[in-house]
Amino acid sequence: MKAMILAAGLGTRFKPWTDQHPKALALVNGKSLLERNIFYLQSFGIYEVIVNVHHFPDQILASIKKHKGWGSNISVSDETGQVLETGGGLKKAARYFDYGSFVLINVDILTDLDLEAMAFYHEEKKPLVTLAITNRKSSRHFLFDKNERLCGWRNSKTLEEKISIPGSAMEEKAFSGIHIISPEIFPLMRQQGKFSIVDVYLELAAAHTILGFDHSGSRLVDVGRSESVAMAEKLFP
Repeated sequence: MKAMILAAGLGTRFKPWTDQHPKALALVNGKSLLERNIFYLQSFGIYEVIVNVHHFPDQILASIKKHKGWGSNISVSDETGQVLETGGGLKKAARYFDYGSFVLINVDILTDLDLEAMAFYHEEKKPLVTLAITNRKSSRHFLFDKNERLCGWRNSKTLEEKISIPGSAMEEKAFSGIHIISPEIFPLMRQQGKFSIVDVYLELAAAHTILGFDHSGSRLVDVGRSESVAMAEKLFP
């Protein structure tokens, strides 16, 4: 199995670090977010990784070179001309995924989610996409039916909703920023350029099965803000 780490974001919520550095190289107990996710993937036997870059890309490339990929074979998807967001970034890297399902993970997510169990779930159920989800509090949620099939999305602050499969019994679950994706998704992505993968999922969910994998109880920190580092350092030594 291959993986992609999304590391091209501007990290505007992580200032002042991101005024001079990419968020991917922010340190948690002396190890960068990128390094930690490379090792996380290695712990499940994944050594073929592509990383997209945009913000201070030279620093990321230099770190990969200095550490010799931390033992992984790391390719780079160059988005220096334009940051393409999650969907556009994945689509640009499509040729890298030449066999089987693959993992997509945000660089600012730290977790001990059992990725092997999630991969077995994906292989057994054979959805187009499996999304890691939990019951933690969040302002934005995916909506799932009783069989954990994606039905829509809701912003609890603005009350905005996007419903793919109408129904009354939908449960809110927070997305963990980790996906297992079947390569059959690429010809179905009609969007071009810069776009969110969430929009792709919500568009495809009615006709294609997208499932949630609930890992509530696992350690998880979204290190999207600088104030999250302290919590991450407590949970991930």
